Amino acid sequence: MNEAGIDYSKLDAVAVSKGPGSYTGLRIGVSTAKGICYAADLPMMAIDTLEAMAHGMKDKLGNQIGPNDLLIPMIDARRMEVYAAVFDANLQKINDTAALVIDENSFEELRKDHHLWLFGDGAPKLNKVFENQPNISIIEGFKPSAGYMRFLAEQALQKQDFVDVAYFEPFYLKDFIAGKPHVKGL
Repeated sequence: MNEAGIDYSKLDAVAVSKGPGSYTGLRIGVSTAKGICYAADLPMMAIDTLEAMAHGMKDKLGNQIGPNDLLIPMIDARRMEVYAAVFDANLQKINDTAALVIDENSFEELRKDHHLWLFGDGAPKLNKVFENQPNISIIEGFKPSAGYMRFLAEQALQKQDFVDVAYFEPFYLKDFIAGKPHVKGL
């Protein structure tokens, strides 16, 4: 806020990415948003991470996206698993957010009639899986950005689609499982 030269009194609300995503990242982001909301007495809006990513990719690709294409934002969930959702060219969600284990048969029905754009930090590991699929484009280097939430946050603000700051929990999709420390002596 200091860098941008904006005073908290000029804010109408706070938008936060609600997930899915990494457990720690979501906790930190939501905790920070809640702190700002409490301190400045502001409402909070929760924005779907994958939907925001789809908006960002559509802006980046522009007219490369055909009317029958599908956008599939992906967040790496380790191994060959991703958190993903499917959006049409008009950014309407056509498949719910899910944790998917990806193999060569993944998206088989969708790729029959559509060109698929896979992106996000979960997509690059699929290059070998889909290397012989001409109707699948894997976009590397795409990173989520708070800027991609702008349109969705503006819509939520107009509708006054706020979440309860005290009770809001991020959408983790899967339960957190603590791993065994790999540091010698612990």
